[in-house]
Amino acid sequence: MNDIKLFRLDSGRAVEQGDASDLEKPLQTLIEANLDTLLGIHFLVSCPVNSWA
Repeated sequence: MNDIKLFRLDSGRAVEQGDASDLEKPLQTLIEANLDTLLGIHFLVSCPVNSWA
């Protein structure tokens, strides 16, 4: 995901800070851990059932 850029505001202007790849995994983990609070989404853990085996 090299195309995701990180910016900061400096005197009302957006200045490129670098790429956000260092933040991608921690941000994903934080969002996934708080999906209910942020979006009202609940994921259920399930295992696929193989009926032909």
